[in-house]
Amino acid sequence: MILMALLPFLVVHSYASNLSETDKINYLIASVESLQGATFIRNGREHDARTASNHLRLKLRTMGYRIQTAEDFIELCASKSSMTGEPYLIRLMDGTTIQSELFFKDMLKTFLAK
Repeated sequence: MILMALLPFLVVHSYASNLSETDKINYLIASVESLQGATFIRNGREHDARTASNHLRLKLRTMGYRIQTAEDFIELCASKSSMTGEPYLIRLMDGTTIQSELFFKDMLKTFLAK
């Protein structure tokens, strides 16, 4: 089910080695935005995919120069609340809940594998 939602992103994997860090970060944000039926839990509140991706873009802009790599983005923007330290969670359509840090690390690893 998740694979089908992410199929458009899988096609570009062969080009991953030629991409900039900004391209990788944009891919990660787009992977969240495309998750159908997912719920994003931030500080105990539930948000849809669009709201979550907009929040990540805002954090990315706020963090500015501190984000040099996709790994920085995952660690500093996409893993936990900078206000409370609570990890961000993603509840998938099938009910499985995962920490967003694991989701993003897996997405980046898959993206770079090709």
